[in-house]
Parts: sequence; structure tokens; C-alpha cells
Amino acid sequence: MTEQPPTYPPAPWRMHGSLWLSAFRLREAADDRHPAGSYGVALVSYEDPSPLTYHELLVARTTTNRAGKGAVTITDIWVDSADSMAGGRELWAIPKELCDFDRESSYRGPVTSTDWTASIERRPIVEAHFTDVSRAAVRVPFTGLVEQPGIAEHPDIADVTMKGNARALPCRGRWDFAADGPLAFLRKARQLGSFRMLDFRLAFD
Repeated sequence: MTEQPPTYPPAPWRMHGSLWLSAFRLREAADDRHPAGSYGVALVSYEDPSPLTYHELLVARTTTNRAGKGAVTITDIWVDSADSMAGGRELWAIPKELCDFDRESSYRGPVTSTDWTASIERRPIVEAHFTDVSRAAVRVPFTGLVEQPGIAEHPDIADVTMKGNARALPCRGRWDFAADGPLAFLRKARQLGSFRMLDFRLAFD
């Protein structure tokens, strides 16, 4: 049987789901791809009615794009969908790789507790725990810009706009980056704060 190539929807992707994000400050460069600066680390669950449903772990650093506007560049990213990986690479030069995820949530009154694990070949990249009350939040709009350097599947620089809305509030977040994993450099970074976006609606173009 011939293996079918990955398929993905055309841009824009209109996504729905939840996101857990923490901001970090890296005081010294880890390598050429990870200079000193501000980073966001996020775990995302893309859910129905998204055109693709999957989980994601990403690291993005803040930058200024060619138009002189504040933006982010995604430096490291993993998903559990081959279609998402192919689409991210070919449409927007986002260097997605594959990994496995486990996620469990529990509820007590207004509080949601969520545990995540992301792993490659059963070896954890990161473990994270969050508590939030975002179910009580009001819906607010958001906009973001992404600028990605070219990769093999998309040699040119890619400019991406994100627009949407979500029920968002600060939360408590705790991360454990594996000492022998690809995000070990973040063990030296200072965590600044965390928030959760619940039930987001996002157009990624």
C-alpha cells in the first residue's frame, strides 16, 4: 500500500482551541538560534471545528519585523499531526517537527488544573502544570505578527498575521525542561509570568 502524502487546508487556517503560555527572559545567548532576549513558550490544543485538530509545543522569541513592527519568530515547534507539520513548513516556513503529547485537566469550582507532557520517542521534552480560572474570563480580541526566516520547504521569509479573540486571564504555570532535551537552554531562563487563552478563535494567515 502506498503511503498517502500529508494534506492540509489552504491559508488562512481558522483555528479553535486553548493555549497555555509563559514568558521567559534569557539573559545570555544559548546558540545562534537562541540569542538573549524575551521568549514565549506555549502549549496549544487545536480542537473542533478547526480544519486540523492536534496539539502543539512552541517557543517564540520577540523581534522586530522588516516593517519595524513588533513580532515574534518561532524558533522551536512540535506537533502531533503530519498534516500540520507539512502545512506549517510549506505555507509559512514554520519549522515544525513531530512529537507525542499527554494532557489531563481537572476542575474544582472555577479552577482548572492542567498537566502536559511532550515527548520524543518516549523521552520527555517538557512537563508543565497550570492552574487558571479562565472559564470566568470575558472574551477579548488579540492580534499578533510572526516573521519566519526561510527553510527548505519555504525558502523566502514568511510574514504571518494572527487575529482572533479568546477568554484570557493570567494563570499559574510551572515548567520542567528536560536537561538532555532540545529545550534545555530554557532551564537558565527566568520565568516572568503565565496566562491561558480559553476557547480561542484564531485566523492564521
